Amino acid sequence: MRSIITGYFNNTISRRGFVKNMLASGFTLKSADSIIKSLENLKEENILNESEYRTVTGTGGDLLVQQIKDAGVKYVFTNTGSYEVGFFDALVKEPNIQLILGLHEGIVISMADGYHRITKEPAFANVHVIAGTAQMAGQLYNAHKDYSSLIVSAGLLDNEIFSDDIFLGPSPGFDQKEINRQFTKISWEVKNAESIPVMTRRGFKVAMTQPGGPVYLAYSNYALEAENVKGDIVSGENFMIPSKINGAPELIEKMAKMLIEAKNPIIIFGDEVWKSDAQDKAVELAELLSLPSVPARESFRNFPTHHPLCIGSYSPGMTFIGNNVDLLITFGAKDFGRDRVTSVENMPELVKCGINTSDIGRNYPFNLAVVGSVKEILIDLIDCIKGMLTEERLKSIKDSRYSDIAEYTKNSRSRFLDRAKNNFNKSPIHPDRLGYEMNRMLDKNAVIVSENFGGSYDFFNFGLRESETMWMFNTGFSLGWGVGAAIGAKLGEPNRQVVLSIGDGSVMYSASGFWTQARYGIPIINIVWNNKNYQTVRNSFNRYSGNMAETGHYAGIYLGDPDIDFVKLAESQGVEGEKVTSPNEIEPALKRGIQKTKDGKPYLIDVLVARTGGGAESTWYQKFDLAEKRIKKV
Repeated sequence: MRSIITGYFNNTISRRGFVKNMLASGFTLKSADSIIKSLENLKEENILNESEYRTVTGTGGDLLVQQIKDAGVKYVFTNTGSYEVGFFDALVKEPNIQLILGLHEGIVISMADGYHRITKEPAFANVHVIAGTAQMAGQLYNAHKDYSSLIVSAGLLDNEIFSDDIFLGPSPGFDQKEINRQFTKISWEVKNAESIPVMTRRGFKVAMTQPGGPVYLAYSNYALEAENVKGDIVSGENFMIPSKINGAPELIEKMAKMLIEAKNPIIIFGDEVWKSDAQDKAVELAELLSLPSVPARESFRNFPTHHPLCIGSYSPGMTFIGNNVDLLITFGAKDFGRDRVTSVENMPELVKCGINTSDIGRNYPFNLAVVGSVKEILIDLIDCIKGMLTEERLKSIKDSRYSDIAEYTKNSRSRFLDRAKNNFNKSPIHPDRLGYEMNRMLDKNAVIVSENFGGSYDFFNFGLRESETMWMFNTGFSLGWGVGAAIGAKLGEPNRQVVLSIGDGSVMYSASGFWTQARYGIPIINIVWNNKNYQTVRNSFNRYSGNMAETGHYAGIYLGDPDIDFVKLAESQGVEGEKVTSPNEIEPALKRGIQKTKDGKPYLIDVLVARTGGGAESTWYQKFDLAEKRIKKV
């Protein structure tokens, strides 16, 4: 879909060709027509009524600021640079847009990413020219993996005016947008001041067209600084429209029949449930026929994790309650398969539903694919099932499964609690005790922004509704995301408790974000799971069963000697905090953190937790002391 949209914007694909390509990708004719009508709003020749736009005359920077304002931007996430002066000079005149300063480009992008994930609105970021553009790559990768709608702007020093070897410019023969092309839907360079409004609108539109994703626009310094430039500024409602696309009725009817006839179906709900506000409908479908349901391990938990029909997880070939799964339906979830070749031999009948055709049939063949918005598909599917069955038949199917599934999930959670309770009084603090206390003390509708791969979270009832705890994660796994994402989430949901749950290794990729929390009064509870270890990597090394597992000498894993004082690290940037070293200290520390955030201040709790898994006892690292090797004491 990305290449089709790119071709249409670049005029290498005609309107007819666009529709033909969309049909080949699985969209219906009605859906393709709907999408192309929204894209046509971006054509420069598109004429609006005078009430739908306003004309601005000023610098190129003025045009950019006014266009993002009319696109609905409230915050600009940025790390400033000299060659974006035209933009920032215009920004100081616009009181309705708040600048949020991050001290590294990675923080900037993760703040924008967290803001988008919590609000579903486009997020606008600005980074420095080529060096700043390169430094944001790890967090742009995370946003790209989860289809986050970010508009990333940057300054540009043009290497095609005279010298091609210039300070802070692209290397000779290259352009700046090539740096991050694979992590964006499309990247552009803007060198004509008059084109700033339309190209900016185009960026917003492409970023928000489903499936979403980051776009990148590099604005030349001379375009931003140009004076007496006239441009038309258009309201966001005239170039961004909601993507509500219905699935083909005949395919939904076929899916309904498959569900009714299946003996042992399983449903998987992915992040398109979050994107389309569809969790209520996901629950309604599950309860209609007592369907065992799985929240896919993606950015959010898209089905309530403590619901009696939530069975936890699914893997190809698994059995459920002693029976082979005969039908698997996924709603807006990524396809199975990672870095290993797996067989399709034991796969049940597979139905894939969603808007992102690149995730449908990517690794596994399907029996049926329904392309459309997940919420619209669920609404139509529920109506179709109700229209096919009498109330008595619906009740019969529901009752035949419910008690067995509910008993299974009840026993699974009971076994987890029994195992966890055995760890509650251990010292150092076991992750199970910290997870238990967090669930007990925090608001039930808190937002947990997690960048901690070794935490214990099964105590929480994660979901997307107001009464449920929201889990926010990323599937790119590029470290340095959590601190910034929590800032963006709190800016997007200021009246909801936001908790950053982060590993000690992850903190050191993004610790400068504590300064941003303090400067702008962003009251986040920061909980550091401090085990002095890259535990996820150590467990991977241990599974390899090589020299490291045999000797207990794990290369580059232990983070002690010297120990990092996260409280002092946060306090140096204006965030108060405390250390927790025993289980009975967790509750009072959380109470102080909660009160501090109620008072409008961020707070950090550094919790010393036990390492778990193979090699947990190892504190080995390769010793080296340069000072001892000196010949001259300087």
